[in-house]
Amino acid sequence: MLEIKNVSKDLGQFKLNNVSLEIEDGEYFVIIGPTGAGKTILLETLVGVHTPDSGEVYFNGVDITSLPPKDRSITMVYQDYMLFPHLTIEENIAFGLKYKNLTKDEVAKKVLDMATILGIDHLLKRKPDTLSGGEQQRTAISRALILEPAVLLLDEPLSALDAFTRERLRRELKKLHALFNTTIIHITHNFNEVFSLADRVMVMDGGESMQVGTPHDILRRPKSEFIAGFVGSENILQGTCQTDEKGKVAFISDGLTIHSANEPASTCTIATIRPEEIVVARPDDTIPYENRIIGTVDEIIDNGLSVKMYVHSDRLFSLIVNRTSFHNLDIEIGSQVQIGFPAEAVHIF
Repeated sequence: MLEIKNVSKDLGQFKLNNVSLEIEDGEYFVIIGPTGAGKTILLETLVGVHTPDSGEVYFNGVDITSLPPKDRSITMVYQDYMLFPHLTIEENIAFGLKYKNLTKDEVAKKVLDMATILGIDHLLKRKPDTLSGGEQQRTAISRALILEPAVLLLDEPLSALDAFTRERLRRELKKLHALFNTTIIHITHNFNEVFSLADRVMVMDGGESMQVGTPHDILRRPKSEFIAGFVGSENILQGTCQTDEKGKVAFISDGLTIHSANEPASTCTIATIRPEEIVVARPDDTIPYENRIIGTVDEIIDNGLSVKMYVHSDRLFSLIVNRTSFHNLDIEIGSQVQIGFPAEAVHIF
């Protein structure tokens, strides 16, 4: 549906460098990456704010690279809402409809219908500065969706909201996507949004596309050390791979042997294990995994719903356990523990 072919754009501090991507009709596509990676420039190029220095953008096979924004059937919602402060919520939502050939009654009905879907129909006569952040974001999304775009671009739409409102609006976005079947491209730094919303994910860095795949692929099968670190695979080991006569793979890192169920590349030098894939037990307990290591607890971080620990053996391992398991084991700094993880949890590349 939407094809980006070798698009480059240099704005000085921010840039795109030869980005290519295909978005399917009705897909919920999420873009992640560090600050300055080029995520917002990419969305602004798709909506027509920027014309690429090179490359093309196609919509349903038609070249729209130089088409003005109003002719693209693509709308964008920014993080800071960008509502008109002097207009009511009703007027903000209806703003784009003034270019449509609609009667006043038709506009009023469409606004009311959309506001009702977003749960802000009781706010239509108020001004933006009297609304909460969540209500303002619903208004911005209503203003975009009322135009019935083929593609909706969301630039960190939930990042400025408190945790409760963010979670509620995240669920609403999922329902809206199912209701309208609009193709959505969504920038975020929140991995809960990645897993709960995305059909596919792209990681960007330095204006380039680093990896595209399902949320599972990105978080558990990163293609580079940078991606592994960015998505939270804190346990990143350097070493070499060996395959025994039965075809089983062992990763050797500073004398530590770790078994992996992954198919190795012709050569592999990196292994990653996500913290939540590692279990902890007493030294003499039985862990039913191929990988078992005795170590000492270096640090304990209470995160409320879970507990993060750093355990040192031949190297430092990061792991996350639930509070019940942590308290049942009676672990403290300096405790000797056993950690374990399945071969399937070890990603090598």
